[in-house]
Amino acid sequence: MTIDDEPSSDVGEVTIRADHLRKVHGDFVALHELSFEVRRGRVTAFLGPNGAGKSTTMKLLTGYLAPSSGRASVLGLDPTDAEQRRALAHRLGYMPENGPLYADMTPAEMLRFCAEVRGLPNAKGAIERVVEQCRLSEVVHKAIRKLSKGFRQRVGMAQALLADPEVLILDEPSSGLDPLQIRELRTLIRELGRDKTILLSTHILQEVEAVADDVLMLAAGRLVFAGALGQLDDEGGLEQRFIELAGGARDGGGEAA
Repeated sequence: MTIDDEPSSDVGEVTIRADHLRKVHGDFVALHELSFEVRRGRVTAFLGPNGAGKSTTMKLLTGYLAPSSGRASVLGLDPTDAEQRRALAHRLGYMPENGPLYADMTPAEMLRFCAEVRGLPNAKGAIERVVEQCRLSEVVHKAIRKLSKGFRQRVGMAQALLADPEVLILDEPSSGLDPLQIRELRTLIRELGRDKTILLSTHILQEVEAVADDVLMLAAGRLVFAGALGQLDDEGGLEQRFIELAGGARDGGGEAA
């Protein structure tokens, strides 16, 4: 499927939509007119080299940044509108790359705080669920500042899952994890992707092959591919197509943020 193709009828409803998203910093264009859809029950990998604009796009989708032009919607809600963004916060889980953690808290304390802020009705049950999902039981009462990068990454994942959101947006979720932890994370993502919308960014091709149904490929702030993972395999393999598409976009104009 090319960028302009219609999705097949057996794919779930659209839950994330970008319509000509553009982000400009001064004279620098970080994102060039991005338009795409992400559908329920699919794991979509947002693939691209470092600096392609993946994190910027995710911040636009979650309302952390406002676009220079164009619009985005998640579950039909506009993340740039304050009221709609508050409604979205209860249905969207976001794990930013190197997300902020309260270093002097334990994972249990931080998750309890996040649950209280979000007003979760069954905070205790939610915390127990995400501690188990993210394999945090052995460190749940240790200060976050004493945890390895991999465990800190899992704490970030746990807070994203706390409200059992309909949509998960994950920015480089496997960063800092060891091979066993990566394997566990991939299993969790596949399980969650059965009934949730998951958009995860990565520049690691093995990550895409392990978990993704669909691929959005970004290079130098431009969308260069949108379609099923299998199509890339049919066109010469993921690595070869990544080199061709990402390299061609970069040669056509500067690096994106």
